[in-house]
Amino acid sequence: MTRRYPLWLVGTVFLGLLLFLLADRIWALPDPGRVHSVLILAQDRTPLRAFADNEGVWRYPVTLDEVSPLYVQALLEYEDRWFYWHPGINPFALVRAGWQWLRGGRIISGGSTLTMQVARILDPHDRSISGKLRQMFRALQLEWHYSKAEILNFYLNLAPFGGPIEGVQTASFAWLHKPALGLSHAEAALLAVLPQAPSRLRPDRHPELAQRYRDKVLRRMATQGIWSQEVVDDAMNEPVMRSRFQQPMVAPLFAERMKSQAFAANVARLQTRLDTNTQWVVDNVLRTRVGGLPAKASIGVLVVENATGYVRAYAGSADFYNAERFGHVDMVQAVRSPGSTLKPFLYGMALEDGLVHSASLLSDVPVQLHDYAPQNFVRRFSGAVSVTQALQQSLNVPAVDMLQRLTPANFVARLRNGGVVISFPENAEPNLSVILGGAGTTLEDLVRGFTAFARQGISIKPRFLEDEPVVERRMLSAGAAWVIQDILRGIPAPEGSVNATGVAWKTGTSYGFRDAWAVGVNDAYTVGVWTGRPDGTPLPGSFGAAAAGPILFDVFRALPKRGGVNTRRRPPEVTQTDICWPLGESAARTAPEQCHVRQQAWILDERIPPTLPNLQQYSWSAGLQTYWVNPLTGLRVTAECNAPQRVSRQVAQWPLALRPWLSNTLLEKIRLPGFDASCPPGSQYQDGAQLAIRHLDDSTRLYLPKVAEVQKIKGVTVDLLAEGGVGQYFWLVNGEPAGVGASQQGLRYTFARAGDYDLTVFDTAGAVDKVAIRVISQP
Repeated sequence: MTRRYPLWLVGTVFLGLLLFLLADRIWALPDPGRVHSVLILAQDRTPLRAFADNEGVWRYPVTLDEVSPLYVQALLEYEDRWFYWHPGINPFALVRAGWQWLRGGRIISGGSTLTMQVARILDPHDRSISGKLRQMFRALQLEWHYSKAEILNFYLNLAPFGGPIEGVQTASFAWLHKPALGLSHAEAALLAVLPQAPSRLRPDRHPELAQRYRDKVLRRMATQGIWSQEVVDDAMNEPVMRSRFQQPMVAPLFAERMKSQAFAANVARLQTRLDTNTQWVVDNVLRTRVGGLPAKASIGVLVVENATGYVRAYAGSADFYNAERFGHVDMVQAVRSPGSTLKPFLYGMALEDGLVHSASLLSDVPVQLHDYAPQNFVRRFSGAVSVTQALQQSLNVPAVDMLQRLTPANFVARLRNGGVVISFPENAEPNLSVILGGAGTTLEDLVRGFTAFARQGISIKPRFLEDEPVVERRMLSAGAAWVIQDILRGIPAPEGSVNATGVAWKTGTSYGFRDAWAVGVNDAYTVGVWTGRPDGTPLPGSFGAAAAGPILFDVFRALPKRGGVNTRRRPPEVTQTDICWPLGESAARTAPEQCHVRQQAWILDERIPPTLPNLQQYSWSAGLQTYWVNPLTGLRVTAECNAPQRVSRQVAQWPLALRPWLSNTLLEKIRLPGFDASCPPGSQYQDGAQLAIRHLDDSTRLYLPKVAEVQKIKGVTVDLLAEGGVGQYFWLVNGEPAGVGASQQGLRYTFARAGDYDLTVFDTAGAVDKVAIRVISQP
């Protein structure tokens, strides 16, 4: 039998519903999802930093599955046990609250449901009959438009917890210093009761009162049988500690950078891929090292995971709160001079282009390129060096020479294509100084470029978010990248550090000691370190290996052990072979007498490029020199000699510029025999006289003036004289150019300090003579 309702009742309900829908349209419900504050999270959802809304309210957005079920149990039991059954208003609770008010003359229980509490948060009103009616109307609106789960989630995010703190997640971090998902029974009960009187129950001001109210909740949970008495008794023994509200400030500059992305995406919270453990490691290193920095100096550190490109740690400054150290300036993004950190890319490109292999002969000698004369950091020259030595010792002259061959414009374009953006002043063009730091880039871009050495030559752009696209660029061929990382792996760790993590690394120091860099890779990570003054003031004596290198190795040693790409797996195109200096050819194809120095080299695709031709002002490069001898005497004859017995010989000659640095043993290998008297040379050979230093030999001792005479005489001055040879004489003192003199003239030189001095002279034809003298101080 169908039950019939009176028409007046149906009409009344219909009219009431119609009026509600009309009122709902006229007085629209305020947006419950309004969240103007922003929370930046780590990978494990740990808050890194929060940004308050325009009213200064701190609200850490949270979802129901990110809150402990214990808290939800305590909340619903204490505040609204019929939450899932009523339509937003609990008439029985309202009647009970009204009766208690009439009997006691004061409010004993509010009768408000959780839905009504959310309604009051969204649309505040006064404590009057009209205000209560308005609250009830808003509660009905909430139930009409949203599910119970959504309404509960609004409460979790909007409930007041004292002062500017809103939401259970904010309260949990503020008063308990932990996420809401990890609450204990006692902590869940505390947070459930705080919104009843958030100002009176603040744990930082009234911990004893807060504990009494918390215990009231605990007792109810036991009475209702929701929690066992044993659990409640144990929870009541847990004191409420006085706790100061502190905003999370982990990786603050990184979080500030992410805030703009959150606003752009119109989200209240942004979960990044930053790893809290790795960030803690980096922050701990900075806390340890910051005390040893010069005044107003800062540090920037970036840690990128090679396999994914995820940024695992980001320290934009040494101390965010230290204004003297410019803690608010993010040095990960700052454009600075990279010093010598670009050299690995240069040699990698030269390897890839087939110009050199790892043991190719290079010249570290004084050069003058128009108005540019590059100097090494240590202010001395090494002469003959391999590509490996030049890179490991960060020698400047070989790098500038290599850049001439690649051309600066080509080098910069290839760097940019690989992800390392090089900046120049307005209207400036790439030039040779770029390889020594005469340009600008960022720590972030440098780290991006160095990832190529761990990723078969392919760099990856640092990624901050999981859904960020993977951007990869080919920087080098796989073979070239492997050879360079193998060379960089051979650089000794800084003094006091131990390279126990297989780090391939490179340092850099900018002009005037303004920037000190260290960038390194291992299988799992690429790490970059910058240190200096953010305002660009020089820090004399602060260079990469000493200032940034130890920080780099501190970070690497402390990083969590994690699998990564295997950078030690040699690509098939890389093989090892022996080559010979000075010609640079394979040892197997070089005559034994022409193999003056044997080197082991990594080569690509079986290519063995010979020693590069000399681009400088000297007269010849490495190569075979042909001469003729009289076989009867073994002495040299000229090409014009008509001696029928004349035979040709060949000797492997070193580049002329390297002659002053060659050992006597090597000089003897390239020395040509004297001329045969039966076939004398022409005048261009100066009668064939051998080049020799006059008046000075290895037993020479020069004496500085006595102490009393020092003010008048600055040192001991001598005339450097030589005889024989061809053309001009080029003099060097301890490897440094001292001057040029004509064949029959001397060069006046003053020795200002006591010590041992190596004197070298070479002529236009490449003949060399050396002596070692000593300068002694007189008492």
